[in-house]
Amino acid sequence: MAVTVKQMAVTVGFFGVMSFIFGIIAENSKPASGIPVPGKDVVVCKYPSDPSVALGYLSFAFLIVSTVVGFLSLFYPYQGKFLPQAALFRSKSFVVFFNISLLTAGLAAALLLWTTITEQLHRSRNVHYNLETQCPTAKTGLLGGGAFVSLDSSLFWLVALMLADNAREDYFEESDKDVKSSAYEEVHGADYGNVIKGSA
Repeated sequence: MAVTVKQMAVTVGFFGVMSFIFGIIAENSKPASGIPVPGKDVVVCKYPSDPSVALGYLSFAFLIVSTVVGFLSLFYPYQGKFLPQAALFRSKSFVVFFNISLLTAGLAAALLLWTTITEQLHRSRNVHYNLETQCPTAKTGLLGGGAFVSLDSSLFWLVALMLADNAREDYFEESDKDVKSSAYEEVHGADYGNVIKGSA
């Protein structure tokens, strides 16, 4: 079955929304801090059991899928027709949204991954020799911010896909016109040659 622009758009949007949802749930489930338990010359931090780390990685994974599909959707040969990249990047609007999509995807990935890894490290390295430690967690708001930027990234990919589809239509319309024009000139030239031969 042939892949269509609409199917690609739905796929990009779906994974972008899923990344957003998992990122928001991860942010809301993350505790503000752990519980310090004093020991002999150490403080052991106990953190409540919550899925924020797993959800953070899921949000990052869905962002990557959305980004990869969004990138591939721009250059995919729909209906078996390959569009030269030069025809796409001729459009200034496409270039702008393509670059914004890449930048927002990179920013979202950095926010989600860095915050999730930081949270995981806090939980695994929970023995502190500083007796005044407050058992910190990853900075509040970064997972949620990454989730919103992830959603923005998928929306920018959709705009870029729409612009690419417009460029595709314009390119193939021009190609069809050129083919018809050259065919007309060949037929007209052949008819003109036959008229000259007949008059001779």
